[in-house]
Amino acid sequence: MPPLEEARRPMATLSRRALLAAAPAATLAACQPAMRTTVSTTPKLDIEGMNRAIARLAGPRGVGALGVGLANLESGESYTFNGERRFPMQSVFKALLGAYALSEAEAGRIRLTDTFDLDKQDLSAPWSPIGAAWPARRTFTTDELLAAAVVDSDNTAADVLMKRIGGPGALSAWLEAKHIPEVRVDRYEREIQPEAHGMASFRPEWRTDAGFSAAEAAVPAAARAAALRNYMSDPRDTATPTGMLEFLKKLDASELTGQASTRRLVTLMSQTPRAGNRIRAGLPKDAFLAHKPGTAGVVDGVSSAHNDVGVFRLADRRSYAICVFVSGSTLDEAGRDRVIADATRAAVRAVG
Repeated sequence: MPPLEEARRPMATLSRRALLAAAPAATLAACQPAMRTTVSTTPKLDIEGMNRAIARLAGPRGVGALGVGLANLESGESYTFNGERRFPMQSVFKALLGAYALSEAEAGRIRLTDTFDLDKQDLSAPWSPIGAAWPARRTFTTDELLAAAVVDSDNTAADVLMKRIGGPGALSAWLEAKHIPEVRVDRYEREIQPEAHGMASFRPEWRTDAGFSAAEAAVPAAARAAALRNYMSDPRDTATPTGMLEFLKKLDASELTGQASTRRLVTLMSQTPRAGNRIRAGLPKDAFLAHKPGTAGVVDGVSSAHNDVGVFRLADRRSYAICVFVSGSTLDEAGRDRVIADATRAAVRAVG
């Protein structure tokens, strides 16, 4: 049973990709974007409609660079816009981290019941409710850190969990072994966030929003601007829409972890209260969504990363993977959210 289906309907079953496993994928000639198609028992994607809708969204001044991916999780047919362009992930990577942590638990190399007593040096940059509340609470299980990272997007939880599973290099190596080479994780959050704002190495005093903002404000404007440009052009901690679709497809098919672990991650992704005005706002109200947003801080009016990726199931039980990346936008938060929601509305129209 697909984890996406079971997360929504614990007693349901759904026949799916077995008959398609041997179907060869055919690459259709196209300029931009590229798409792949296979035999399908669901309607084909309206590629031309998507092309027109996404081109309209990408055109206005202030949007920045837009990357979009959509894939039918039954047939594998897919669409991308700027599919090979690398976009900063920000907290989107926490879905990848969750998958790897659960695979390590399955292999017996970590236990979800293990506990961590967090020291001051374990804390990370905001967003981190765990870090901001420290030392009122110091002890957490691996499973609690997993939930905090995926559901609440907690940076301290993500960094402690990342260290426990071997660091960013181990996660990137695992992604490559799973044939997801266009997604890479290179740094801890406590490294990414200060570097992206032109700040020095992270200090525990910066663990709160107020502490981090005060330190950022002390950075000269020219240094902030240079750091922003460097971050947006840096290949580290980035994903292409094509690579992210591959991750989401393999996640849905339980090719990254066993079915129980996949259900656990999909359930956590469905519980996030964050970014409700992005993919969620573009879906029908009765659609199921499991997603992971990612959001960078705004530097001098520029947002380096405003993202949302996930898997959704419509009321008729057809399921799809979607990712939308926005980088370098000068729109306000509501405007950036609207771009992602409108891209999702276009995707819903395209799936028929």
